[in-house]
Order: sequence, then C-alpha cells, then structure tokens
Amino acid sequence: MKSTDLPRSRKLCEQYHMLPRGGTVLCALSGGTDSVCLLHWLHSLRAEYSFRLVAAHYNHQLRGAQSDRDEQFVRKLVSTLPDVALVVGRGDVAAAAAEQKLGIEETARELRYAFLQQAARDVGADIIATAHNANDNAETFLLNLMRGCGLNGLCAIPPRRGSIVRPLLTTPRRDIEAYLTAHDLPHVEDSSNTDLRYTRNRVRTKLLPVLAQLCPGALEQMIQTITRLRADEDYLLEQTELLFPQAKPVDGGLCVDTGAVAALPAPIAIRGLRLLLERLTGSGRCTAAHLQAVLDLCRGSAPSAQCALPNGVTARRVYDRLELVQQTSSVCFEVEITPAVYNGQPHDPFSFHLASEQKPLPRPRKTGDRLTLPGRPGRTVKKWMIDEKIPRHLRDTLPVLDCGGQVAGVVGLGPDAAFAPSLGQPCWLVRYSNTERKEIP
Repeated sequence: MKSTDLPRSRKLCEQYHMLPRGGTVLCALSGGTDSVCLLHWLHSLRAEYSFRLVAAHYNHQLRGAQSDRDEQFVRKLVSTLPDVALVVGRGDVAAAAAEQKLGIEETARELRYAFLQQAARDVGADIIATAHNANDNAETFLLNLMRGCGLNGLCAIPPRRGSIVRPLLTTPRRDIEAYLTAHDLPHVEDSSNTDLRYTRNRVRTKLLPVLAQLCPGALEQMIQTITRLRADEDYLLEQTELLFPQAKPVDGGLCVDTGAVAALPAPIAIRGLRLLLERLTGSGRCTAAHLQAVLDLCRGSAPSAQCALPNGVTARRVYDRLELVQQTSSVCFEVEITPAVYNGQPHDPFSFHLASEQKPLPRPRKTGDRLTLPGRPGRTVKKWMIDEKIPRHLRDTLPVLDCGGQVAGVVGLGPDAAFAPSLGQPCWLVRYSNTERKEIP
C-alpha cells in the first residue's frame, strides 16, 4: 500500500476543496488511530499541494497519567516527521464542566475547538483538519435519527464547515487501520472510548455490530445514504442563500422581516434561520424543534412572542420583524429633569414639560398605571405601549414620571394632559437619552 492509498479521502478533499495549495494546514492530533493516520497521510501530500503542516494536541486532563502519556506520545511522533511543527494546549475539562454545569463531552468539545481555532490563528493556518471517519459519521447518523431530527441532522457530520475540514469522513475505520498497519505507524488507545456510560460508545460497540449482522454492508449503505442526503442538503442551502431575506444588525444580534420569512417554504425558512444562528453565535447547533418554534413566531399573530434557544440566544417577535439576540440588551435610560419655563415648545415622547410643584420622580411602571395623553382618551400605560408598538423587552424599562403618587408622564409616550403646562408657567423639563432609543418608534 502506498501513502496515498486513501482514495475516498482524496475524492472528498477534491470535492470540498479541503487542502489549500501553498497555505498552512493545522491537523488535530489526539494520538489515536484516526488522527495518526490523518497526520501521516497529510504529510505525504505536502509536496503535491505545497502546504505547510502543523499538528495540534489538546490535553483534556481527564484521564490522569494516561492523558499525559498521550501528550508525550504525540510529541515523540511529531518529532519523527520532517518539517512538522506541534502546538500543545491543556485544559481542566472536568472543572470547566462543573463550573458551567455542562456535560463532560460537551465541555471537552467546546474547549478543544476553542484551542484549535486559537492555534490556527497563531500559526496562520487556512484549514483545521480533524480525523472524523465514516464510522463516526454512521454513529452520528444513528444518534440523530434516534433523537429525532431533520434532513440536516441525518447528514450527520459535515465534510466541511468554514475552516474545519474532515478528509477521512467517507473512509471506513477498517481502511484507516489497514493504512496504519501498512506503514507500521504506532498509536495510543483512549480508554474512554470503551466507557459504556457514553451513548456513542454503546452505539459503536452494541448497535453497529447488530446492524452488521442483520444487514451485511450496513455501514456502506449508511455512508451512501448520508452522501445522497448531503447532496440534497447542499442544494437546499444554495436555494436558501438566494431566497432568504437579508439580515440587518440590531443591538446584540440580527433581525429579519417576519413577513418575508413566513412567505418562504418551510425547508428554506428553517435553513435560513439556522444560518442566522450560525452567523450570530458561530455555531448552527440547534434542534429541529427550536427552529420550528422560531418559524412559528414569524408565522404567528402574536406581535411580541419570544422563545429561548441554545447558546444563550433569544428569538423575539417585535411586530413585523424577528430579532435573534445572544444576550439581553443592556438598557440604561438616563432621564434628566431640570427646572424650566414653558415657552410653547412642542412636546415629543422623549422631551416634554410637566407642570408640578414637586419634582417628578422616575420609577418603574406598575400594574394599573394610567395615562391620558393630550387630546386622547385615558388608557393603561400597558395598552398605550402596545398601541405605540414599543417592543415588549423595553416596556418595563421605560420610566414613569411620578408626581405625588400620580402618573405625570411616561418616557416614550409623553406627558399626561393633567400636567401640561400653560404658556410662561414654571415647570420641569424632562429629557431622555439612551442607547436603545432607536428601537422605539
């Protein structure tokens, strides 16, 4: 067997343009079978593609001496490969998981990918190559199928996502093991791969062998199915890029027109929403149920509905637009109240005069607060805010101006008619400024 005898990997690299000519490739290297194969195979292609190769190892510190053994193995292995540099990172995954109240697997993945992204920036890498193989893809396919998913979930692991590529994704583990044997390449075994507390390990060691007995060639059939589904998904994504409305920035996030989203076929709308999340958070990881809930916001009649999404994102309807925000906007209203004499200046909701012996005091809105705007009937402040289309997430932060227990005015709505000053009368000038004013009509 020659060093280039991974034909499926070569075909996949060409299809998704994975290897940059004249650039730098960062190869994630755990020391296991798959990553050792990937590093050696990429090393054999350097002359053909003229790229620089850098290995990156992350020590999760989860298995004590075994984790340190893996790191030392990687250092020794890389030292035998000419012109290959090594970057090593460490992180206490268990402590981070406990602090963030997340699972060990999820935390390990987040820390590992954060390290890889930083390492790529440090060495100027165009591409980050990881060693996921066809068996990993089949396991992910089955896991997503059991959990319930859409087409994107059945596509399992993407061959390429941004700068991250997976050249071995269509290559079965048996071919990888044969490659290591042919080249007499050492590797280390991760004991956590046999820990049956992890669902993926049970799928690998229990479910896949049963499927192989029931249907010889099941793995190959799954690989072909995933490939066909991926082609369908890629086409739908192309259509989404053409049809989905252009997003606009808002404080802390992005927004789109709800009517434009609602008018799209569901398969296009769902994918567009996933792309928005990916643009906002850097990750499109979200369940089909979450995405459907966001589409329902766009298609529903509630003008202020909202729902929570992963990664601290809130999807909220603000009348005719959908906003995806990653954190609650930090609203800081500044109300300046100074003595004045009314000379007939026109009032607006954010700058108005109040006639009162007592200085108005700003306070939060209370249930039952009522306001009578000049020339208009009295209503509750809540109803005024709804009528004036003040976004729901801002309503409770707009100060009420209180004079002796009475509502004299409300920032964003204006003065109460009972507190309107006469020409030449001493009064109070209320002026408002804040970073969120642009969101209020």
